[in-house]
Formats: sequence, C-alpha cells, structure tokens
Amino acid sequence: MSLKEEDRRILVEMELEKAEKTFRQVEVLQRAEYWDTMANRLYYSLFHAVSALLINDQREVGSHKGAAIRFHQYYVKTGVFTEEEGSFYSQMETLREKSDYNCFFNITETDIVSKVAPTSLFIEKVKKYISEHQ
Repeated sequence: MSLKEEDRRILVEMELEKAEKTFRQVEVLQRAEYWDTMANRLYYSLFHAVSALLINDQREVGSHKGAAIRFHQYYVKTGVFTEEEGSFYSQMETLREKSDYNCFFNITETDIVSKVAPTSLFIEKVKKYISEHQ
C-alpha cells in the first residue's frame, strides 16, 4: 500500500473510529433483540479494526477474505495475536455470512451475546498494537 505517511495515519484513525462506532451499535441491537444484526455489526467492527491494523503496517486490506488471510499470515502466525483470536475472527466472519445470507439460519441470544466481550477485547488489542507500532 503506497500512501503518504499522513494519509496512512488518517486512514488508520478512520478505520478505528468506524470499528468503535460499529461496535457501539451492538448495545442498541441487543436491547432490541436483533441477534442477526448484532452478528453483522460485531463482525464489521472486527473487520474495520483488522483493516486499521493492516493499513498501519502498510499492508493491503483487499476483500474480507483477503483481510482474514493477511491477518492470520502477519499477526496470528507470528504470535502478535493468538490462535484463539484468529479463530474468533474467522468464526465471526462465518457467523455474519450465515446470518446475512442464509434465510434458514437464525442466531439466538445465546449464540451472540457471548461474542460481545471478546469483540471488545479484540478491538482494544488492535488499538494497543497500533499505538505501539505507528
């Protein structure tokens, strides 16, 4: 990714803001019991955090699958993020895809509420990494 340093930092900040804004929507959706939409918003908050991470380190984001592949390649396999965190990111992508595109798949409260805290921790870890590696 060939961005000027100032542009790269602005883009990283925008992605982090998008991750946080998207994550804040989860609370409203939980009160409304919109479990499928919660899965969507949780995943997208992770995707924007991972996008910020990749952009921060001057790596291409690409598609959702591309971002996942690069996240695992550069951050999970190198030990920056754990295997469990890598697996969680992949699980959330799959859960979002099923809930968005499969009319026979319904997410329950039990399925999704347990994903809120790990999503928050993941985003915080990304923010910490970026603050230490700018």
